[in-house]
Amino acid sequence: MCELFCVSSQQPTTVPHSLTEFANRGGDTGNHSDGWGIAFFQDGDALLIREPRPSARSAHLVFLRERLEPSALLISHIRRATQGRVSLRNTQPFTRELGGRAHIFAHNGDLGNIREHVVFASTHHRTIGDTDSEFAFCYLLKLLQPLWQAPTPPTFEQRLDVFGRFAKTMAGLGEANFLYSDGDYLFAHSHRRRQNDGCIRPPGLHLLHRNRHEQASPAETAAASDPSALLLASVPLSDENWLPLPEFTVLAIAQGRICARLDLREHATVEFDEAIS
Repeated sequence: MCELFCVSSQQPTTVPHSLTEFANRGGDTGNHSDGWGIAFFQDGDALLIREPRPSARSAHLVFLRERLEPSALLISHIRRATQGRVSLRNTQPFTRELGGRAHIFAHNGDLGNIREHVVFASTHHRTIGDTDSEFAFCYLLKLLQPLWQAPTPPTFEQRLDVFGRFAKTMAGLGEANFLYSDGDYLFAHSHRRRQNDGCIRPPGLHLLHRNRHEQASPAETAAASDPSALLLASVPLSDENWLPLPEFTVLAIAQGRICARLDLREHATVEFDEAIS
């Protein structure tokens, strides 16, 4: 399966040590060698860099790490293909425009025959590749689209509600660990994933709160005065106190702070307009 990594901080920051450890898992310390990608948010847009080759042996990633621009929010993904061939169009994270801003999405897991279970019509959000992950992203955008058609951006509560329902639906189809951001908030869902022993079980994500006194490396210092940050990763990337997240946990994060936490087992099931069998 793939692996996820993201950072949300109070001020723009760089995390070269964590990013290096994560990249090494793409073909060196791990077997996720079918592609990598990273998105840096800034002013409602995102710089997205992807390659359909191992991150551990990418000259592009070496160049990027040496010239990291500070960012308050980044989302990264390394791929081990389960659906779709190894190609750029199947490499995550994925991005689309909605409401005049970039939306970024990454998935770890296998959603099985999602196209047979989730049926929706969309003239705007279509898949470019053939992965279950991109199809799920297009479905999420379809659900969010009515919120972003209003003259003003949707409320935090509206965004969280749609993402929570989406994550609960996807968890019924397979392993559903997601990172999604509209530039204002980072939404994450921790489900279950294939562990090192081959068994599929929780946790799907690990959480680390890092402040200025708890850096993993002297190199990981912020470009601003306060480098406090929240990090999420499929597996711990350092010896710090990474906390495994329970199954069916949704987190909403902004500027290195958890704004809301949902247990989807208690989240109401609501039918969407599209058919879900």
